[in-house]
Amino acid sequence: MNNLLNNGLAAAMLLAAAAGASAPAQAGATIDAIRQRGEVVCGVSTGIGGFSIADSSGQWTGLTTDFCRAVSAAVLGDAAKEKFVPLSPQQRFTALQSGEVDMLTTVATWTLTRDASLGLLYAGVYFYDGQGFLVPKSLDLKGALDLDGASICTATGTTSELNLADYFRANGKKFTPVVFESQNEARAAFFSGRCQAFSADMSYLSSVRASDAPNPDEWVILPEMISKEPLGPVVGRNDLEWYTVAKWTLMALIEAEEKGITQANVDQMKDSQDPTIQRLLGTSGDMGEKLGLDAGWAYRAIKRGGNYGEIFERNVGPKTPLRMERNANALWTQGGQMYALPVR
Repeated sequence: MNNLLNNGLAAAMLLAAAAGASAPAQAGATIDAIRQRGEVVCGVSTGIGGFSIADSSGQWTGLTTDFCRAVSAAVLGDAAKEKFVPLSPQQRFTALQSGEVDMLTTVATWTLTRDASLGLLYAGVYFYDGQGFLVPKSLDLKGALDLDGASICTATGTTSELNLADYFRANGKKFTPVVFESQNEARAAFFSGRCQAFSADMSYLSSVRASDAPNPDEWVILPEMISKEPLGPVVGRNDLEWYTVAKWTLMALIEAEEKGITQANVDQMKDSQDPTIQRLLGTSGDMGEKLGLDAGWAYRAIKRGGNYGEIFERNVGPKTPLRMERNANALWTQGGQMYALPVR
């Protein structure tokens, strides 16, 4: 009798587990609030060309702002709207923790300390970066170690400040840090002659040289990359449903590039017989339901601004003022690190 009861209980538990596994996901508190509000609120970096910058009419453009738009389209559909809140390095994490923004789409580096101690979650990497140095061409420097004894401008509250100390200490060199509250202040101080070099992420240095240097050809970025700076969207740890949507929107944009799905052909690709494309675009399977969204979530994200490669090329690629190559941000099939998790 005990065996029969135990077997019956085990069977009931298995059935319950199976039923739970197939049940649709709940949208979560953050998505519910977004839908009620009618817009996604994204914290963005202040004035970084190619990543997040507002034009004269207040329209935000850039790689990270385009990611916010993709998430908004996935969640809100054709009525997608976004609000961009510019935040300094000192403000950004507090703004997310306090609920002022739904997500950070900034150039905040993913580190162990930030991952483990801020109560936040990184939802992937949308740009693999590294720290470097911008210097006047007239100094005729061959590399970063030639900066021994130099004064170097950077921003406080960033990984750049810490990396500088590590790099010079590890190489037995000295430097004089000239630290400011924001990268914009550090940049202005550098161009006014307060320091001999400006150190920040390569992406930011490329933006500064392209848009802020008095004459871009008179300034050079030294060849060394002295750190790893993986940049990605950040959300609160208290809402795993929202984290999952942010993560899989990024995966969808990368998968779209892998499969040749573009902003221009996404409608035609709905007729594809490729099972992966069918699942991604919602013509088969229940991927949207598992996320607490509808079947068209990824289709809309791609339709809004294109696949990952299109977003990269439009904002920071070789044909833009930043002139950045894909390098680590190329697809894994092309020698880079962009690799989409399976949509299945």
